[in-house]
Amino acid sequence: MITTSNLTKTYNEVTVLNIENLEIPKGQSFGLVGNNGAGKTTYFSLLLDLIEPTTGAIKSNGVLVNESEDWKPFTSAFIDESFLIGYLTAEEYFYFIGELRGQNKEDVDALLAQFEDFFHDEILNKKKYLRDLSKGNQKKAGIVAALIGNPEVIILDEPFANLDPTTQIRLKGIIKDLAQTKGVTVLVSSHDLMHVTDVCERIVVLEKGEIVKDLATNPETLKELEAHFSGVAEV
Repeated sequence: MITTSNLTKTYNEVTVLNIENLEIPKGQSFGLVGNNGAGKTTYFSLLLDLIEPTTGAIKSNGVLVNESEDWKPFTSAFIDESFLIGYLTAEEYFYFIGELRGQNKEDVDALLAQFEDFFHDEILNKKKYLRDLSKGNQKKAGIVAALIGNPEVIILDEPFANLDPTTQIRLKGIIKDLAQTKGVTVLVSSHDLMHVTDVCERIVVLEKGEIVKDLATNPETLKELEAHFSGVAEV
């Protein structure tokens, strides 16, 4: 589904990402972990054509993302609050995204109805602009907006940050359902090793822009990750 080949990104002669090869198959729940500056957001930004690669390329379902826009109809993401439109209410934003995704109001309403528990009566019918919502509620709105239009690839950068424990648990259920039941390719980056181990069947560790571990998740994965990062901290 997603193929990364000889990909680098360099700023001022400093290489911040260097991935020779990475294959992410369709329907995989894929986790990307690493310390600050490891290259997680850089990789997602390249995957979404928000920045240009220095060398190499990413193909999504056979489409070179930096040369064609044909990947956009089947891809969605929520990276941060910049993906929102702050002067819209949540409903206005959802309907706007729906129009972009070829969904009518009824389609969007049907999707939103599935996430009443996730919203916890804090998002809809509040007559609040998105910019006036809490960071956690902004994130909830952005994540659900990324689900509109039945995308085949969903990219979520630090989705668990700023969410309360109840919402984190609900989000884990949403991510598992997308990958395991609906066959969506879900890419998640997180600093929370426990959460990413819970929801991802595969986890890649980045250090200074390079892949240092590529793990199929099993009952020992969390311990292995904790040991790895403890070792990094001691250096």
